[in-house]
Amino acid sequence: MATTIRCDMAIVGGGLAGGLIALAMAEMRPALDVRLIEGGAAVGGNHLWSFFASDVGPGDQWIVEPLITHRWPRYQVAFPGHARVIDTGYRSIDSRRLDAVCRGVLGARLMLGRKALAASPTAVVLDDGTRIEATGVIDARGTGDLSLLELGWQKFLGQELALAAPADDPPPMVMDATVAQHDGYRFVYALPFAATRMFVEDTYYSDGRTLDHAVLRERIAAYAAARGWQVAAVAREEAGALPVALDGDFAGYWHSGGRHVAKAGMRAGLFHPTTGYSLPDAVRTAALIARQRDYSGAALHDLLHDFAAKAWKERRFYRMLDRMLFRAAEPDERYRILERFYRLDSRLIGRFYAARSSYRDQARILAGKPPVPITRAIRAIVRRPA
Repeated sequence: MATTIRCDMAIVGGGLAGGLIALAMAEMRPALDVRLIEGGAAVGGNHLWSFFASDVGPGDQWIVEPLITHRWPRYQVAFPGHARVIDTGYRSIDSRRLDAVCRGVLGARLMLGRKALAASPTAVVLDDGTRIEATGVIDARGTGDLSLLELGWQKFLGQELALAAPADDPPPMVMDATVAQHDGYRFVYALPFAATRMFVEDTYYSDGRTLDHAVLRERIAAYAAARGWQVAAVAREEAGALPVALDGDFAGYWHSGGRHVAKAGMRAGLFHPTTGYSLPDAVRTAALIARQRDYSGAALHDLLHDFAAKAWKERRFYRMLDRMLFRAAEPDERYRILERFYRLDSRLIGRFYAARSSYRDQARILAGKPPVPITRAIRAIVRRPA
C-alpha cells in the first residue's frame, strides 16, 4: 500500500548541491523536517570535489569545514614556458565524507535507495508509490537539457594511487600542462593525500565528452612512472565530463528541469562557466536557502530562479573567454591561454575561480596581445552574449 510522508522541505537528489542544502538546513533550521531523497546507495556518489580556499566566503565556511578531507596551504601549476607556486589554500572533499556526515546529521531524514519519478513544487512521487508532500520541493537531480547550451567539456579520469614507497611532499599540482597535448587542452592534476597515497587525474578541455578509459589509464601510469612514483595499486577511480558554457538559452535550460519547481546545483545551471565546477555555487545556494524564511514551493522557485538567472547574466565574461579558448585557439595550442592567465596576480586568479572577477580583473585578463590568432579572438569576443 502506498504511503504519504509529510515534511517541511523535500530535496530530490543527494549529490553535492542537495547534500549541502540538507546539512545547512539541519544546522540553521533544526526544527524543520527536511528530507533528502537519493536514488543511489550513498550521498555524493563517487567523487572528489576540490576547491580553492578563496572560493568560499568567510561567512559560509561553516558549511564545508566538517566535510574537508584534505587541505594544503598552497598549490602549483606548470606549463612549457612557465611554472609557479601560488600561496592560496587548496581543499578537497571526498564523497565518502559527505555521505558519512549526512548519515550522521540527518538520520532517518536521509532517504537512500529511493528513486524519484516525478517532482512538483510541493510533492515528490517515488518509484515504490510513496508520495512525499512538502511545503516546498527543491530538485537537485543533476543536469537539465544540456542541448540548450553551447558547450565544450572538461573531461577527466582520476585515480587514487596507493604507492609502494613514500613520494616527496610537493604542493598539489593543480595544472601540469607540460605533458603532451591531446584532444584539446590537456593537463594532469596531482594531489598528495599522504606519503603513499596520490590522486592523479588526466584532464582535457575538449570539444567532445567521450573518454577512452584505457588510454587515460595508460597515460596516468606513464605520468606516475615519470614522477618516480611506484604504484602498488589503484585504490579508487572516477571519471566524468563537466560542461564548459560558451553560450546558451538559460530560460529554456531552467524550464527543461521542470517549469515551476525550485532547482539547485547543475540542474539550475549553477556551475562556473569555464571550469564546470559547482562547489562554490552549491555552498552559496545552501547558505541562501538556510537563511530563507519562506519555504513554500513558489517562494523557493522564485528565490533560486532569480539567483541562478543573475549568476548566468553576470558570467557572460567567462562564456566569452570560453569561446576564445574553444573557437579561437587551435586545440593543441589552447594551453597558451592558460599559461598567460597564470602569469597574472594571484588575487585576480582567486577571484576568477570564485566567479567574482571585477571589471578591472576582466580588463587585465584581456589586456595585451591575445595568445591566439587575433582575428579569431575578435570574432569570439564580439559575439553577442546570451
